[in-house]
Order: sequence, then structure tokens, then C-alpha cells
Amino acid sequence: MSSQSAAVSIPGYVISPPEQASLSVAGTEERFPVHRVYCVGRNYAAHAVEMGHDPDKEPPFFFQKNPDNLVADANEFPYPKASQDVHHEIELLVALKSGGEDIDVNDALECVFGYGVSLDMTRRDLQGEMKKLGRPWEIGKAFEMSAPAGPVYPVSAVGHPAAGDIWLKVNDDVRQSGDLNQMIWKTAEMISILSGLFTLQPGDVILTGTPAGVGPVQRGDNLHGHIAGVGDLTVRVS
Repeated sequence: MSSQSAAVSIPGYVISPPEQASLSVAGTEERFPVHRVYCVGRNYAAHAVEMGHDPDKEPPFFFQKNPDNLVADANEFPYPKASQDVHHEIELLVALKSGGEDIDVNDALECVFGYGVSLDMTRRDLQGEMKKLGRPWEIGKAFEMSAPAGPVYPVSAVGHPAAGDIWLKVNDDVRQSGDLNQMIWKTAEMISILSGLFTLQPGDVILTGTPAGVGPVQRGDNLHGHIAGVGDLTVRVS
């Protein structure tokens, strides 16, 4: 007999549909439904340099994680299989309440519901192998539970954070440190550029890039991320 429980039959579907990925909304019992997850690569100059690239010569680029890679109100990150070199990346999360195509940069912030603190955990060894072969990064980026996240704070509570400390400590040692004003592509610009490539939807999430200092984690490590004006995220590597 299979160890999996039987799917619940729902009219109109041939199998039970998966659970809707969602994030908590700070101060409420409501949830923010997640449609897609867009990630911005090398959006802090110092991080671009540490990864071997020239930030002055690159247009923005994007990759995706899966909606259910987000782990709402995470307090644990299970060390993933198939990797021996998993890195931390602290990031500002942007949650959209509306979308569209070709959104003017001056109107882009009107699409934002709120902001949160997240981690873009990366199987760096697998990502590196894919880079050498010229192949996509999904096995390095879009694995299960690869994006621990805290609650979403509505714009009415936190405004639109454009400056302030962003840092990550590992076992109380500061590993990453920067300022939101160091983002090469600001929140409004990211939304506008993405909307020229995709049709953005309510429920879309943008992870906005990470400052310098990315590095490996080990089982038992305690990660503490902080973004000024937004909040904190504390996760144990298990």
C-alpha cells in the first residue's frame, strides 16, 4: 500500500490541485497568494564583483523560483540533497497587488502590496556546473524550500523602502551587509522592466537581489537576516 494519502476528489479536476502557495500578512490572519517568483540577478554592485562580473557592463537579468519554493514564516531550512555547497543570500521581497504589461516606471510602485524579508538559498556547486555548461540554473536555485520568507508588511505599514541596512548574520557573525540604496535597479525599475518581458499579475513576488558577502552554510547554523524598516527573519539550517 502506498504511504501517500489518497487525493481528495474535487469536481472539475482529474486530480486534486496542489495547495495555493502563500505568505502571511503581518498583523492579520489573511494570506498573500503567490502567483510567480521573479529573482533579480546581481543587483548590488559589490555582489556582482564578488561573483566575477562588471556591474557597469550588464543590463538587468532575471530568473525564477517556483511559487512553492517560498516557505512562509520560515524558522528552519533543511539542507538540500545533491549539494555540498549551499549559500545564503538575504533579499528584500516585493509582493505585487496588481500588474500588467509595459508599466511606466513612474506608476510601478502603485502595483506593490507590501514588502518582506527573504532568503534566496542557492546550491552554488550545482549552479556553477550549469554555468560552465551554458545550461539553465533551476537545479541551483529552484529546489524545495529554497526561499525562506517572513511575513509581508503592507505598504501602509512600511512605505516603500528605498534605503536602510540589509544584513545577514550566521551564528552572530555578520556575513552580508549593505544598504537598499545600493541596488542598481530600484524597485520601480525592476517592476517596469519585468512588465516589458512578462505580463505581471497580482500575487507575483520579486526577490530584489543580494548584497556582497554570500557564502556557505552548514547544518546547525543559525541565520538572522534584517532589513531596516521591514523586519527580521531567523532560520536554522537543519
